[in-house]
Parts: sequence; C-alpha cells; structure tokens
Amino acid sequence: MPQRKIFHGWWIVLTGAVLQLLQGSLLGQAYGSYIVVLGADFGWTRTQLSLASALREMEGGIVGPLQGWLVDRVGPRRVTRAGIVIFGAGFMLFSQVQTLGMFYASFMVMAIGASLMGYLTITTAVVQWFVRRRSTALSLTSVGGALGGVVVPITVLALETFGWRATAFGSGVLVMAVGLPITQLLVHRPSDKGLGPDGAPMVEGAANSTNAMSPGDFTLGEALRQPSFWWLSIGHGFALFVVGAVNTHMVSHLTETLGYSLGRAAFVYSMLTLMFMFGTLAGGWIGDHSSKRFMAFGCMGAHAIGMLLLSHAAATWMVVSFVIIHGLAWGMRGPQMAALRADYFGAGAFGKIMGVSNMIVIVGAIFGPVFAGLVYDQTGSYRIGFDTLAVLAAVGSIFFALAKRPKPRVTAEVAL
Repeated sequence: MPQRKIFHGWWIVLTGAVLQLLQGSLLGQAYGSYIVVLGADFGWTRTQLSLASALREMEGGIVGPLQGWLVDRVGPRRVTRAGIVIFGAGFMLFSQVQTLGMFYASFMVMAIGASLMGYLTITTAVVQWFVRRRSTALSLTSVGGALGGVVVPITVLALETFGWRATAFGSGVLVMAVGLPITQLLVHRPSDKGLGPDGAPMVEGAANSTNAMSPGDFTLGEALRQPSFWWLSIGHGFALFVVGAVNTHMVSHLTETLGYSLGRAAFVYSMLTLMFMFGTLAGGWIGDHSSKRFMAFGCMGAHAIGMLLLSHAAATWMVVSFVIIHGLAWGMRGPQMAALRADYFGAGAFGKIMGVSNMIVIVGAIFGPVFAGLVYDQTGSYRIGFDTLAVLAAVGSIFFALAKRPKPRVTAEVAL
C-alpha cells in the first residue's frame, strides 16, 4: 500500500511557525525584557525605548506595499532569505550599540529584516496553499510566535547570564543558522508542484506562477474600493494599539509598578503567550466553521476588559485574569485578520492588498507603545495610558461589525 505524502502546504506552515518562533523568542516578545536591561544600562527613558519599537513598526508600514509586490512577484523564498540575512546582521550591529542613535539605526536594520522574513511574507505564502482550511493553517503558523513568547524566559536567562550584548550577537548567528536552510521549503504556489489549494488535484487553467489571478480574485484597486477593506484595516489597527503596548510595556509595568522581578515578569509574559497559543489553536478551528468577523468583534471586547484588569491590577488574580482574557483574545483574533482578507478578496493579489492594508494597521502598532511610554514618563504610571487603550479596543469592535463581506467580483465572463 503506497504511503500517503504530507501535503506540502503543511511544510509551508511549519516553516512559517519556525521563523515566527525565532522572531518572537529573540526580539518581538523579548523586547520588553530588553527595555528593562537597556534602561538600567544607559538610563534611557521609556519614551526613548518605545520609539525604537515604533520605528520598527513604522518601517513595516512603509515597506509593506513594496514587500507585498515582491512576494507576489518573485515568491516568498527569495524575500525571506534576504530578510533572514538582514535580521541576523541587525542583531550583530545591535550588540555593538553605544549611543541612542546607534540603537535606533540597528533597530531599523533588524526591522527591515524582520519584515521581509515575517508576517506578511509568510502569511501570503500560506494563503496561496489553503482555502478550505485557511484559518487553521494561519493559526498553526502563528503558534510559532506564541511559542516564541513561551520560551522568552530562555532569552531572559541569557540576558542575565551572558549580558545583552552577547545575547544579541548570538541571536544573529542563530537566526541565520536555523532560518536560511528551512527557506528551501517555501514554494510559492501549489501549482508549482502540480497541486491545487488544500492538496486537491490541480485544475486545468488554474492560476500558476505567471498568472496568479483567479476569476474571483480582487485586484488591489478593486479591493481599495470596497468599504470592508477600510473597516478591516482600521479595526486591525485599533487592536494593535493594545497588543503593541502590552508587548512593549507589560514587563516594565509588572517590575516597576507591581514589584515583580524580571524573571517573574518574563514568566507572566510566557504564560500570556501560552494563552495566545491556546487561543490560536481554538480560533483556527472556529474560524473555519463560523464567522471570523464576529469572532474578531468579540475579541476586541475581551482586549478592552483585559487592559482594564492589567491597568488596575492590585492582586495576583487580576494579573492572572488579564493573562487568560487578553491572551485568548489575541490568539483567536490574530490569524483571522489575514484569513478575513483572503476570504473577502482572494489570494491572487493578497500580498499587495495586505501590504497596503499594513500602512493603516501599523498606526496602532506604532502609537500604542509610544503613547503608553509617554504617559508613564509624564505620570510615573501606566494607568491612564492603559485605560485609554482599553477604550480604543472597545471602539475598534465597531469596525469589525461594519466589515461585511463584499459582493463577489464580477468577471468579464459573468458580465456577458
């Protein structure tokens, strides 16, 4: 009896998960811990340190449209390889930082690399390979980022044992040593292997490497004319006000406001990302069997409740409640952001559509951390900042409620 081969799309998912694991554990989820040690070493303020995160996100918004075009044009493998090399080199540059200007410059290099090897590239690749199980595939890819948060205590241990400079340089070496070999698995589209999405036989006349558009796919221009494109983008941006602020400042809040040790605060963050992973796994299945839009609506309300709990935490049970509520909402909502756009506008121009959308979405990721850091520097507390972000999350739920699926694209054949 012949052995059944694993559908190559799942290898794409695994590759994306590993790349997100590297990013999350070494920088994305670990940056809150770097803030603590860099602040102690150089005396930089929370606003100055938050600005580095803002610059990283700003770069993603600026580069997004070009990156989306590149991924659609040349495929994810080449883009990811370039990103891995730049990301690793950025870490090595970061390890030599002596001034605030050098710090920002190294972060911009890391930001470019992280973008090219990160969310937009991997998500665009996964979307090409799945339709029926798209939410599940995107959710499993995001598990890598969640695991990155779970293993952040290892990065913290390295920071405490070897110092931040050695940890940063070693991170650059690790990124290249692990990341470059696995990019070989990143095949652009199922048609490149004679397959259709979800492992189905390839349909004659289906989109291929030279003609990626299927009849039902929206072009970038057509997507931009749909109100749902803008509602999804704005709602996603409002979500990232909260997520960006938590990722950047939660460890500082726990250590300086609640008196946690750095190790204990990092453990709480790892539990948060563990909840994110559980939410991701549950959300993938739910998204494939129910309304992704209403799931996102509910998760925004949960983000608001979680932020209020963190802001006013006076006991362990409030921190634990925040971890559970915010973590599950983050995990359930996150993968639906790409899945909703792919469901609404198709996969043919997904990279371009997602890249332009990122220019709007990134506003939240930029200003959420900066706003929270500025409030802390002015008041000595995160409370006003976190309370304001809770209100924004509640308001953001409205945009997902408005983001109804557009009418099917009318092709020339249908019009006839």
